[in-house]
Amino acid sequence: MDNASLSRKPPQASELVADEIPEAVRDHPYPEAGQSQSKKKGLIWKLLGLAALACGVSIWLHLNFNLFPATSQAEQTQQNPAPVSSASGSVASPATNPKATATPDNLLGHLPYAEAPAKDLVGVTPDGNVTLRTSAAAKYQEMANAAAASGIYFAPISGFRSLEDQQHVFFDVKAERRQNASKRAEVSAPPGYSEHHTGYAIDIGDGSAPENNLSPSFENTQAFKWLEANAVAFSFEMSFPKNNRQGVSYEPWHWRFVGDKQSLETFYKAHSMKK
Repeated sequence: MDNASLSRKPPQASELVADEIPEAVRDHPYPEAGQSQSKKKGLIWKLLGLAALACGVSIWLHLNFNLFPATSQAEQTQQNPAPVSSASGSVASPATNPKATATPDNLLGHLPYAEAPAKDLVGVTPDGNVTLRTSAAAKYQEMANAAAASGIYFAPISGFRSLEDQQHVFFDVKAERRQNASKRAEVSAPPGYSEHHTGYAIDIGDGSAPENNLSPSFENTQAFKWLEANAVAFSFEMSFPKNNRQGVSYEPWHWRFVGDKQSLETFYKAHSMKK
């Protein structure tokens, strides 16, 4: 080895050319930086996967449990309209107002009445065809006897009527007379709405003037004049006087008993109705 070779110094790092750098070092000059980049990419994919999973769970909950309603506020308002305030200021809605679905208090001017129990009915005629409740029958007999003592003879025409009887009186007669329901209701109640169901009501005629029975002309008979003056003493009253609250035609022959607690409660609504 010559002196020139011995005197040559090793090359500095800045003097090395690319060909003289080992291949492994040239491809990964910063190995730690490469590993960090791989970790970042892995974390991003994990986050994307979690986001997709959360989205899928949200859709599944919506479809199965409707936890997130999709309807807009306008659609909800149409589906569930706000309750309407009444004149008194209280809030009324179909859910809180029982009258929205309840049976009407009256039908064509007539009020609903239950049938009297058969065991409480007794006859007021010799043949037993006209019956009333026990309490009403007793007072009617007293009244008829008092009238007879004055030379007035009642003709009891109709007392208790069942729902089946009233079905015929209302619908069959309506058909025979070619009346509509409103017209028929002026003189006869629909089934379930007749005072005759209660066993407290009775149609009275004049035995001396039968041609006026069940007619407004009954008011001209001696029997009516006696009833008008004396019926209250026996706890009977005319159900449908002229211009009555229920709007039913004038019926001077139709009288009802209001002489005990149950009869008063039965006809309370009729008394409290406004014209």
